[in-house]
Amino acid sequence: MKFYDCSTAPSPRRARIALAEKGLLDTVERIEVSLREKEQMSPAFAAINPYLTVPVLELDDGTRLLSSTGIYHYLEAAFPEPPLMGRTAAERGVVADLEWRMEWDGFSAVGECLRNTVQGMAGRATTGPDPYEQIPELGERGRARAQRFVERFDALVGDKPFLAGDFYSIADITALVVIDFAKWIKIKLPEDAANARRWYEAVSSRPSAAV
Repeated sequence: MKFYDCSTAPSPRRARIALAEKGLLDTVERIEVSLREKEQMSPAFAAINPYLTVPVLELDDGTRLLSSTGIYHYLEAAFPEPPLMGRTAAERGVVADLEWRMEWDGFSAVGECLRNTVQGMAGRATTGPDPYEQIPELGERGRARAQRFVERFDALVGDKPFLAGDFYSIADITALVVIDFAKWIKIKLPEDAANARRWYEAVSSRPSAAV
């Protein structure tokens, strides 16, 4: 398999952590795509992913998976151990709900702020091949959404070891990446968020978090 990566970007990091948790990261060919240098916009990369985003996981038969979500689902089906999407039907539903919440309330909020406020993303306010101009008001809305996300995260964790209960899942992966991503817009977990900070220390100390 080939993994088109960007070591500094949050979306590829999610897939990279999942590959590491499955024990597969060292078995794939990793190809770095520099978003800073806009290599994703090149004709060569557009031939690989017309949507011009990373990550991309290319399977041995040539099938290309173009999102962290697609990669998550493939890895869970092809390499079920250790499970990252739940062990029972009910757990899989809970993980899917949590993953959606991490995506919408967290990841999209930080991205909305960043893409609408950073000068280097002018004309690139959304991912994908189409140019969209920044809207400063959306940047401020994204910042407010992200702030609410981190403020409410402590209650979401509660006294559980992980977001979905006693097992580590893709919801924890996405949440970890969101919390670290939010630092790019100078938003951090509140100092008094004891549950969230305990959770963060635990998931950050896993070997996969450092890949």
